[in-house]
Amino acid sequence: MTDLHEDAAGDATAASTGSSDAELDRAIAAGTRRAPLHFRRIVVIGGGCYGSWYTQQLTRATQRGALVADDVVVVDRDAQCLVAQRHATHAYAGLPVRVVVESWHSYLADWLHHGADALAAQALVPSPLMPHLCLDWLIDRARARWPDRTVRVEPLPQPPDMPWQRAAPDGRHYVSFATWMCPVNCIEPARCPETRGARDWSLPSALERYVKALPVGAVSETAVASGNASQSASVLHGPVIFHCTHRTYGVGMIDAADIVRADGRIAAWGQNGPVAALVGTVSHCHGALGILVAS
Repeated sequence: MTDLHEDAAGDATAASTGSSDAELDRAIAAGTRRAPLHFRRIVVIGGGCYGSWYTQQLTRATQRGALVADDVVVVDRDAQCLVAQRHATHAYAGLPVRVVVESWHSYLADWLHHGADALAAQALVPSPLMPHLCLDWLIDRARARWPDRTVRVEPLPQPPDMPWQRAAPDGRHYVSFATWMCPVNCIEPARCPETRGARDWSLPSALERYVKALPVGAVSETAVASGNASQSASVLHGPVIFHCTHRTYGVGMIDAADIVRADGRIAAWGQNGPVAALVGTVSHCHGALGILVAS
C-alpha cells in the first residue's frame, strides 16, 4: 500500500517488518508533514483484533494532526466487540467512532446504496480475514438488476503467475506475491521489508496482464467444466479492482465511490447478454479474486 504520507515511505520500511507500533510512529514522524487527510466517513470492517488496531491507528493519526474524520463506523455483529469495550474506556479520544451492530453484508448494502457522488470522501477499511465482501456486494447488485439471469462465481480459467495462491471450493481464488507472513502494519513500501529489495510487483497491474493474456474462449471452457456451457460468456472483462492503498498511520482503505462505480461497469458490460468479469480486492501484494458471471 502506498503513502505514509509518501515522503515517509522509505523511512517506514523498517517499521513494517513486524516491529512495534512505536517504531511505526517514529517512522511516520520522520516523514514530511502535509495537510491532514479528510474523510466524511470511514467504515472499519470488524471490531475485533484487526479492527481495534485500525481504530487505534486512526485515533493516533487524528491526535497528531494527520487525519480529520467526521464519522468512523466500526461494523460488528457483537455489541461487546473489542472496539466497543475500548470505546467505553475512552481509548479513542478525539476520534468520532461508533460501533454499528450489524452484519457486514447488510451494512454495505445500505451504505453503498446512496451512489458514487454521495459517497465522495468516504472509505472502507477491510480486514485481512474478511470474506470477499466487495464481490459479494456486486453479486447481490447483479441479481437485483437481472432477476431472470443466473449470477454466480466461476473459478479462474487459468492459475495466475503468483508465488502463492489457493483456489477455494466456492470458485474464489486467493493470491499473494509473498511466501512469508506479512505483519498487519506493513504499508507495502517501494523496498520490501522482507526481501530488502525493490518491491517490483503490484497486483493491479499483474491482473491487467493476466486478463489480456487469456485466450478468447477461456471463460467458456471453464463454464463447460462447471456444467454451465449453455450460459457462458466468451470474453472476460476487467479486471475490476478494489485497490486497498495505505492512507495514514498503517491503515489501508478502499474508496467507497470506486466500489459503486464498479457496479456500473458490470451493468454496462452485461446490458445485452451474458457477462463475465474478473473482480479482485487487492493490495500491491495480496488479493482475493473471483469471476462474476451473469447469464
